[in-house]
Amino acid sequence: MRHAKGGPEPGKRMLRQGFLAVRSRLTADDVRETAAALAGRALELPELSGARTVAAYVSVGSEPGTRALLDALHARGVRVLLPVLLADNDLDWAVYEGQGSLVGVRHPGKIELLEPAGARLGPDAVLEADAVLLPGLAVDARGMRLGRGGGSYDRVLGRLERAGADPALVVLLYDSEVVERVPEEPHDRPVHAVVTPSGVRRFR
Repeated sequence: MRHAKGGPEPGKRMLRQGFLAVRSRLTADDVRETAAALAGRALELPELSGARTVAAYVSVGSEPGTRALLDALHARGVRVLLPVLLADNDLDWAVYEGQGSLVGVRHPGKIELLEPAGARLGPDAVLEADAVLLPGLAVDARGMRLGRGGGSYDRVLGRLERAGADPALVVLLYDSEVVERVPEEPHDRPVHAVVTPSGVRRFR
């Protein structure tokens, strides 16, 4: 998508760099401790405790950790869908079958991702989700999410909207990443809740 000069995207780019710089200073222990806290908070959410199918993702590097949460949901018998990045940046999906079911995949120009090894279900599989966990770098007081800029989850959200699907949209972040305001564009949609190590904040 092209952006008008001086539009939201340059501001988003600067913000992304700032949040990523802070994350890069986290230690492995920091990430591990916050992952346990995030899992505990997220599992208390009614939107997740009552969900039969949850679309999630596998955190990498210094992202807020999702692995403990994925395993807890899987142990509960929740059907967990994980993304498979396609060449055009859209997302296919496959079911999470536990830690041994993830494989490292290096996509051109990107860091290595952990993706599910199971059968591909197609991009529309996300429409079956009762809740969708979205990666992000920040969320603001209105629930507007700052993503990484790849556009994959803009496509997911657009697919959900076109189908009239209304799953709970939840983003997992560090406490410092809940901010007053992030730039937005016409296609951006607010999330319903943000989970941080210190608590949950809802937006509608």
